[in-house]
Amino acid sequence: MLDFLKNLFGGGPSTDFGQLVRDGAKIIDVRTPGEYQSGHIPGSINIPLNELPGKLQQLDKSKPVITCCASGMRSGSAKSLLAANGFPDVHNGGGWTSLQQKI
Repeated sequence: MLDFLKNLFGGGPSTDFGQLVRDGAKIIDVRTPGEYQSGHIPGSINIPLNELPGKLQQLDKSKPVITCCASGMRSGSAKSLLAANGFPDVHNGGGWTSLQQKI
């Protein structure tokens, strides 16, 4: 159960987010546009969580995806949504400021 929760809400201690980015991962920031404008990871794509289901076709399933938000809760939901829609390599990066330090 603990491993499931770590996988859902965090990348886990073995996830190398920097390597994922070097391998072409897209960072999807699921915060609101206002939150995103107040600060974000350069190169990330802002798709608010409530808009994500309608924008799945804009994402490449062949590339790794890292989701992020303010704290990791919305990004966990986004990870689950993407995985349920056939994205095979999705990672919850958690809060964007923490993720930025890991890449």
